[in-house]
Order: sequence, then C-alpha cells, then structure tokens
Amino acid sequence: MFPAFLPRASAPALAAVFAFAVSSISGWAQSNHPTAQASAPANAAVAAEQPFLAENSAAMDKMMAGMDVKPTGDVDADFAAMMIPHHQGAIDMALAELRYGKNEQLRRIAQEIIVEQQQEIVAMRLALGQPLPAQTAAPTQVPPAAAQHSHSSMPHSNQTK
Repeated sequence: MFPAFLPRASAPALAAVFAFAVSSISGWAQSNHPTAQASAPANAAVAAEQPFLAENSAAMDKMMAGMDVKPTGDVDADFAAMMIPHHQGAIDMALAELRYGKNEQLRRIAQEIIVEQQQEIVAMRLALGQPLPAQTAAPTQVPPAAAQHSHSSMPHSNQTK
C-alpha cells in the first residue's frame, strides 16, 4: 500500500531518482576516500576498466529507457512492460561481469542472474499471453556451429556477446 502522505510517482521516475542518488553517493565517496588521490597504478586500473564501465553504462541507459512506459490502464501489462527491461538490464550487466570480471564467486553469481532473470522474463510473458522470443543460445554460450569451427584460445567469457 502506498503511504498517503507521499506523492505518487511512476516507477521509472523513482528508479531514476534512486539511480541518481546512488551515483551521487558513490561519486562523493570515491572523491572523499583517502585513496582518491590519483596515482599511476590507480589510473592504469581505471583505464583498463573503461570497456566494462562503458558496457555497463550502455546497459543501464537501455534499461532506464525501456522502463519508461506510459500507463495503459492494465496494471499487469504495465508491470511486465517495466520489469522486462529491468531484468534484461540485469542480464546485460551480468554479461559485462562475465566478460571483464575475474572474481570467480562474482562470475558464478552473474551466471545465476542471467538464468534467473531470463526465466522470470519468460514467466511474465507467459502470464500475459505474450509471444516468447525466438529460441537462441544462452548469451554465455557459443552456438554449436561456431564452437565446432572455432579453434580460438580466447577464454570462453571473451567469446560471448
């Protein structure tokens, strides 16, 4: 139940406010942290992280745009219309972790996020009688035909898109 003393706001508006608050807080914390003084190794690490940051930023932008849904009068359809891009954003961010992350525990969590969020997207579409997207390989898998022809020595996580 929505508290009567608070003004009503759309979910995308609340998500945008939350995202702004988180980015503001983390930006403040980074600039005020004792290790915020720039050093050559830290700058090199940040530069190396740029592909991940760019991919993650693109995923967030796509998610936020997708969640900006005009109400249709059907709460269920509106909920799914906002949650599906939200879940896809989580999938896209998890894929970036798999491409660039090195912590095996976080990579395993990212794999779980991908599977769980895909299942929830399918469940929402089925609940509304919406068509399911065409079946494709999981985003972390190389399609069988490509795997047979590929003799690359790249780690599996770098082969995915």
